[in-house]
Amino acid sequence: MSLHRVNPVELSPPTGFSHAVTATGGRLVFLAGQTALDTDGTVVGETLAEQFRTALANLLAALTAAGGTPADLARVTVYTTDVADYRARARELGLIWRELAGRDYPAMAVIGVVRLWDEQARVELDGFAVLD
Repeated sequence: MSLHRVNPVELSPPTGFSHAVTATGGRLVFLAGQTALDTDGTVVGETLAEQFRTALANLLAALTAAGGTPADLARVTVYTTDVADYRARARELGLIWRELAGRDYPAMAVIGVVRLWDEQARVELDGFAVLD
């Protein structure tokens, strides 16, 4: 299995994502949306950054349980209730991403939503990975 990140020079330089990811071979793992829920099902963290850290850790825990690693992520979608806050904290969120997932960025999108399943949730991440 191999993932190849594609970032054409005619597009703006990507920061914290890849424009495209190709995958050959392997097994697909579809990851359900993860918010900042703890093991009791309670949303933890007040700030977007705190919730992002937990949501990403939850996504990576599901990926690990399926036999994958962060480098296997091909696509991640981020849903947030406050896109302006997400943009304002992009640097901080990028540091959290690199700490937990490294520098192999998947294709990504950030989508603003009115609310998430749990009313207290500020961010949710889902995606898919390609494993050997």
